[in-house]
Amino acid sequence: MRDTYDVIIIGGAAIGSSVAYFLTSNQDFNGNVLIIERDPSFVQASTSLSSSSIRNQFSNPINVQISQFGTSFIRAFGEIMEVDGEKPDLNFHEAGYLFLAATDEQAQILQENHAVQRSLGADVVLWNKCQLKEAFPHLRVDDLKLASYGQSGEGWFSNTGLMNGFRKKASALGADYLIDEVIDIKLNDDRVNSVSLKSGNVISCDMLVNASGPRASYTAAMAGLTIPVEPRKRTTFVFDCDKTPEGTSNLNQGRLPLMINPSGTFCRPEGKFFLAGTAPTEDPAVDFDDFDPRHEEFEVIWFDLAERSKAFEAIKLVNFWAGHYAFNTLDHNVIVGPHNVVRNFIFANGFSGHGLQQSPAIGRGISELITYNEFRSLDLSELGYDRIVRNEPFLEKVVI
Repeated sequence: MRDTYDVIIIGGAAIGSSVAYFLTSNQDFNGNVLIIERDPSFVQASTSLSSSSIRNQFSNPINVQISQFGTSFIRAFGEIMEVDGEKPDLNFHEAGYLFLAATDEQAQILQENHAVQRSLGADVVLWNKCQLKEAFPHLRVDDLKLASYGQSGEGWFSNTGLMNGFRKKASALGADYLIDEVIDIKLNDDRVNSVSLKSGNVISCDMLVNASGPRASYTAAMAGLTIPVEPRKRTTFVFDCDKTPEGTSNLNQGRLPLMINPSGTFCRPEGKFFLAGTAPTEDPAVDFDDFDPRHEEFEVIWFDLAERSKAFEAIKLVNFWAGHYAFNTLDHNVIVGPHNVVRNFIFANGFSGHGLQQSPAIGRGISELITYNEFRSLDLSELGYDRIVRNEPFLEKVVI
């Protein structure tokens, strides 16, 4: 292990390891990279506890483009991440997202979003209730105004597979991984100079990347900086059906998509089971170590889904867990790029539930920023820290 690195990344899950991969794979980057991770098991990482899905159905063009790159990257992941002849398989189920609208306002939002998505080439269609019923006969559609369905480019995949693929490839390309905890960040003339570790070691650096997920504000505070990111709890439930509707679709070889009910409850197939969650009625910040599931949310989910489909009237809970969103309280969008004063402190924080699907594009963008001092593939400047300073939200209409 060196005493100094060109780039230190705090956090080794999907975001941090994506940054490390894109840096080490860039022939124009001649530096060295260290990833510092406090928990080598990753059992409480947002990556590991994610429902691990990707969609192109956003309202902002940049979010659509970020996910379009993510889709293409996930499709080719095995080839890109091959190490010593081993190609990781993310088991990408490209079964789509299905958004349902029950009010005129919700329908208008779907129409506005669809115009943005189609202008960028996203494979998304709008359906009336008859078209929806024809595609997915198990659904009750009488209360619905409109549906938006991603015909390709959307689905779910292996969360730990993505993270471990990035980690293994970055390591093979020369990135160093260190199991330790950053406890202080030293500045000199408005620049990060070094990090102090729990082990007692001090390591200098030229650039620092904050990829510490729900602990982003804690990491920033070590450098005397602030960021509006806090841990918010999300509980995921897995249930079995007495009579599963999987296989009843008239599209996509019978497979069902990830469905978002107008209430905000979502549901998708998970092997022979189904995975579901819902937006909590109250959504306070939680302690970093609070992973107690909110069991009462399952009753809400069951009620919503039973109203939507007879198939979901008889279900049995088989598993559940709680994870954390790294929640950006300003606008629910990622903050990516340098601090406005401490220019060598780079944020990759506040994904608000979108981190896994956005990790390829954000990793690539930060690697370009570090290597070329600019974004080249996608201009991510709208998502920069300057909007935090101005207190100007960059709003996204489609948040789950």
